[in-house]
Amino acid sequence: MNVMNARMYSVNAATAAAWSAVFRWVIDRADVDAEVIDYPAPRPLPALWARDDLAAVFMCGHPFSRAPSQPIAVAAPVPSPPAYRDAPVYWTCIVARNDGGIRSLTDTFSRRMAYTTPDSQSGYLALRALVAGRPCPFSAMVGPLVTPRRVVEAVAAGEADAGPVDSYALDLMRLHEPELVAPLHIVATTPPSPIPLLVASPSVPTAEIHRLRAALADVEHAAALADARAALLLRRFAAVEARAYEVLREPVGEALV
Repeated sequence: MNVMNARMYSVNAATAAAWSAVFRWVIDRADVDAEVIDYPAPRPLPALWARDDLAAVFMCGHPFSRAPSQPIAVAAPVPSPPAYRDAPVYWTCIVARNDGGIRSLTDTFSRRMAYTTPDSQSGYLALRALVAGRPCPFSAMVGPLVTPRRVVEAVAAGEADAGPVDSYALDLMRLHEPELVAPLHIVATTPPSPIPLLVASPSVPTAEIHRLRAALADVEHAAALADARAALLLRRFAAVEARAYEVLREPVGEALV
């Protein structure tokens, strides 16, 4: 039996439940032998991605592009807010406290910057590229905090002055827990890049991959999933190719940690 997991975008209990509903529907629709599993933070995502029984698991684009035995690209989510322009993309938002005196990226220099993990595109590498050419831009790097939610919590609590957050994860937190992000505002954003994708292990039969892709494509119009799509700000799943993520393979800028 293979596994499905949406840990990367399960920002709270409501989104975790909605992803489970979507994945269970996909399992039935695709007629595959799979189950939805829990894999809560702070368990390391690389250990999940290294498993050989993945049917559909969210994976960050940077480690995907560099994986020695690359998983199979199954599909990628297309968030529903208009800013995503009906494309499987996202970006990094640099957030800071409303009352912290930070109004721009420049204001974050010589301050404490949070991050998720050094191999995260949205939680570290996109920020690294954004400040490329400026040596030692921050007084301290606070982390690894592992998840976008923890970055939000750390900045809101004053444990860090600013932090990079996956735009889709931030939109989900804003939808379900507006009070969590209310103390924060966005001071800078990075250019869009390919959004984390659902991957499968190379051992999964090709016929099952085709059925999974077809079922994921059908999610967009499934009446039974209307509430789940709304809870996930999910328009649809798009077909993606591995080469689209090659742009994320080589980090830009000097290491910050």
